This record gives sequence, C-alpha cells and structure tokens, in this order.
Amino acid sequence: MSAGSKSVLVPTDAELLQAQADLWRHSLYYLTSMAFKCAVELGVPTAIHNLGGAASVKDLVTTLSLPETKLPFLRRVMRLLVTSGIFASESSADVETYRLNPLSWLLVEGVDAEDHTNQRSFVLATVSRHYVEAAMSLADWFKKDLAPPLPSPFEELHGVPLLHEKTPLLDKDLHDVVLEGLAAHDNLAIGTIMRECHDLFRGVQSLTDCCGGDGTTARAIVRAHPNIKCTVLDLPEVIKTAPADGVINYVAGDMFKSVPPSQAVLLKLVLHHWSDEDCVKILEQCKKAIPSREEGGKVIIIEIVLGPSLGPIMFEAQLLLDMLMMVNTRGRQRDENDWREIFMKAGFSDYKIVKKVGTRGVIEVYP
Repeated sequence: MSAGSKSVLVPTDAELLQAQADLWRHSLYYLTSMAFKCAVELGVPTAIHNLGGAASVKDLVTTLSLPETKLPFLRRVMRLLVTSGIFASESSADVETYRLNPLSWLLVEGVDAEDHTNQRSFVLATVSRHYVEAAMSLADWFKKDLAPPLPSPFEELHGVPLLHEKTPLLDKDLHDVVLEGLAAHDNLAIGTIMRECHDLFRGVQSLTDCCGGDGTTARAIVRAHPNIKCTVLDLPEVIKTAPADGVINYVAGDMFKSVPPSQAVLLKLVLHHWSDEDCVKILEQCKKAIPSREEGGKVIIIEIVLGPSLGPIMFEAQLLLDMLMMVNTRGRQRDENDWREIFMKAGFSDYKIVKKVGTRGVIEVYP
C-alpha cells in the first residue's frame, strides 16, 4: 500500500447488519407512502372517527365494505402505518384496536373545527403517478444539459409546468387535486399563527394577501382584527370562484406586474414555488405597494426557514419539502441567509423573523 493511500474502514458484523436494515428502510420507504395512500383512498381515518375513535380491522372491513378475504392484508397495512406513526393502536384480549393520532386526525373528512383542514388532497397529490414519475426521472434530469431557465424534472418529463394554466392539458384530475391539496396545505395552522403572532397585525389598517385564493387566510385575519381592510390578489380563474361575502375585497391580477396598495402585504407559502430571480421580482412589486417603514409599511412572509434547530424530524420534513419543490417546480425552500439575500436584492432595508411556528417562519420585511 502506498504512503498516500487511505485505509478502508471495514464495518463490524453488527454495523453491517444494521447498515443492511437501514438500506432496506431507505429503499422501501415508498411502500410506506403507498400504504398511506391506500388508507387515505379507502377512507380509514374517517371510518375510525365515525366508529367513535377506535376500530378493529374487522370493524374497518365491515364499515368500508371490503371483502372479508382482505382482512389479514389490511391488518398488515395498518401494522406498518402504526409503526410509521400515522395511526395509534392498543391491544386488549388479543384484539388490536386502531385509533387516530394528530396526523391521521388531519385526514378525517367532515370535521367541523377551526384548526382542522383536511389534508387528503395534499397526500393524494404528493403520491400521484405524475409526481412519482417525475421523481423517478431525477437522475436522467441531472444528466441532461438543459438551457436556462431550467425546467423542473416534472416539466421536463411531462412537457408542462405544475400549477400552470397548461397543467389541466396533462391531467385535469391531477390539476384539481393539486390545487385542493395546495389550499389545504396553505390553510393549515392559520389559527395557530393568529394565536402565536397576534401582534403581527397590530396597527395594520389595510393588507393585501397575494395568492390568497378563496380568502380563507384573509377572513381569519379579519375575524381576529376586524379593523383591517383585507384585499386578496390572485389570478382571474381563482378569483371568479371566490365567495362574494362582502368581507374581503378580491382583485384579479398578476403579482409579477402589480400589487394593490396597502399598508402590509402578505405572502404565505407563495415564494417557495418560485426561483430566486422570480422572488425578487415579486418582492419588488410588493415594495411598491406599501408605504415607508415609518408609516407601518411591511411585507409579511410565512415560509419555511430551513435549519436543524427544530430537531431532526422537523428538519427532515423541511428537506423533503425542498425536494418536492426541486422535483416539481422551479422553486426551493430557503435558509435564513437565502432569504436575506433575496430581501436585499429586492431593495428592502431590513427584516425580522418574528416567530417560528412548526416548520415555518413568520418574517417581517421592511422597506
């Protein structure tokens, strides 16, 4: 062996066996996603809820009108999902009973609670055939010398961007479930943000919610702060289906071209869909729409702020969402340095991370 060569570290028997088990887990994690998809499509969370919050496999087979022959197979699916933390369980008298936990509670349909936003469509979108195929094409995408602006693997494979007027041409059902899932994802934890960041809107007289959809967030703000005049800016095809309840002012437009003037502008889970260059363009329009900092002008951004400070599970969730953006859009999740650079390029003078709520950061950006 030459003096410059490095010795190879040979794992112990125990390390090799553990490594093999880890290899299995990482190679087969997609089966957890598929089992999760199966349970959501069958309606297992809602069935457990309707059965009083606890159900055996036999109860589920009966309630879901499944063939009795599938009982042992459903038991195996539920065993994996319990181990993966998607359901809870308990055993008594040799009967395994399955219960909801906070995760599966988010998948129950028909719950009337302020903090419940059904996430069924989000799950079905993320495990859809088009998403999975785009992820499977990732190595091929890396090998291609594509001209900028780089299309996402989704766009390169399927020929149309996601969340675009052309997406229905690929698959209208996919487009619909993605929009439903996006709305569910964006509207989750509005109540938490209102409670945790109540002072965020103190003193604000008017606010524009960019890409505010049907106005769910704007109405939550108005309920907590009735003095605020809220405007929702979104594309014409979104605005035309918004409820005309007189509480929110809806404006059809394009945030790349102009943003309705207001004291504050809200961008909630919008910028991660866009490249850095596009984020700067959006923020420049937001800056034009607000007054000076002395007059209370600010942009409120609710986005993931990547970082390990919240622990390994939250950080892994953030990184997986970053991969979701990389595979399906031209956007990304960003750490604080990334956000600071974008804010400065857009002409803002300062910013403050007001609070971290779960994986998300609530940021005030000042002109």
